[in-house]
Amino acid sequence: MRSATSKITTPTTTTTTTTTTTAMNTSPKRCKYQYCATAAADDSHKLTDSNNESTLLPGLPNHLAQLCLCSLHPSLLHRVCRSWRRFIYSPSFPPFFSLYTLLSSKSPLPEPKNQDQDQNQLNPFQFFSLDPISSTWRRLPFPPSDPLLHLLHRHPSFISRTIPIQSLTVSGRLVLIAATGHQFLPALSHPLAFDPISSQWFFGPPLPTPRRWCAVGSAGGSVYVASGIGSHYDSDVARSVEKWDMKKKKIEWNWEKMASLKDGRFSREAVEAVEYRGKLCMVNVKGHAVKQGAVYDMEKNRWENMPEGMIGGWNGPAAMGGEDRLYVVDEANGVLSKYDSENDSWEEVVDSPEILRGAQHITAGGGRVCVVCGGGERIAVVDVVATPPRIWVVNPPEGREVVAVHILPRMNLPEW
Repeated sequence: MRSATSKITTPTTTTTTTTTTTAMNTSPKRCKYQYCATAAADDSHKLTDSNNESTLLPGLPNHLAQLCLCSLHPSLLHRVCRSWRRFIYSPSFPPFFSLYTLLSSKSPLPEPKNQDQDQNQLNPFQFFSLDPISSTWRRLPFPPSDPLLHLLHRHPSFISRTIPIQSLTVSGRLVLIAATGHQFLPALSHPLAFDPISSQWFFGPPLPTPRRWCAVGSAGGSVYVASGIGSHYDSDVARSVEKWDMKKKKIEWNWEKMASLKDGRFSREAVEAVEYRGKLCMVNVKGHAVKQGAVYDMEKNRWENMPEGMIGGWNGPAAMGGEDRLYVVDEANGVLSKYDSENDSWEEVVDSPEILRGAQHITAGGGRVCVVCGGGERIAVVDVVATPPRIWVVNPPEGREVVAVHILPRMNLPEW
């Protein structure tokens, strides 16, 4: 497998050959000591080595050694010994951030040799996670095969563009929410979600109207789906807004109707609804085309007009970073900017057209902004905390292109 990182030189950023150990900050929101103390108290989380318990620090019980080791960066622990490497991938260690991707095969897959062959193996779409500590791509467990995922990303009738597959993150989980299937019908009747901590897939509640070409977003532990097209265009669906509260018990999961949009103009394109300061913000068209913007006040359940400065600079994929930072990449000019709400303007962060031009998808978290660009050939990672910002490239596994990228806690690896 080829290296996950490449050296990049840009005129406005610091050149870096940093490995993916710096791809994102690893500090979780929860206090490390609190996390380790809670996990260490659970006997089911003790590390085992064959039939004997591994010794993390000679002379100390493991539950005390865990408290000591939790204060160190996982990249340091990974270099020392196998027992420490096992520890950082166990439930007892605070989960650090990793990069999660939906990848598509560049070439057609072979026909199944027999009916018993696992259909998941032949699916052109696979989910992978990039471990920033070991710089290793890991395949996620296969999604449920009933029903089998049939998604369209490219089609001979649309040579110049791709068909969107919409996914998002909410409460530390990856959710696949909308896509196009065969015969150009909505591909998902239920949201399909993955929990990195348990490494398990699960289905959400059935969508009242399965759709595609919609606006999707998350905030406060809830998933929002607005507008879109079902099996055919319907003005009521194009104006509708639905909410799935994932904080509720699974038995109580459902889709709740929220305040409708004033018209159906947001069904023109698949777009992000980005949470910013307690409100969901979205535009109905990507790029530099004339567009409309809308802001949804979740507390008051009402729609508002988007500020002129915000909509004027929203010229590409957008994402919310930490500390109320809204980022957008100008897909035509390759400029990463962040929104200044006080002046209703966009402040340039990185100008790197040779890397960021043609941006397709963006995610932010842990002090990093990750951008899918180059037709899915690469992921550009921008360290927005560094001064000046640093930028480098992560390559997907050989033979695959990136459809979407997200930042989530790393998976537990029991085999370690």
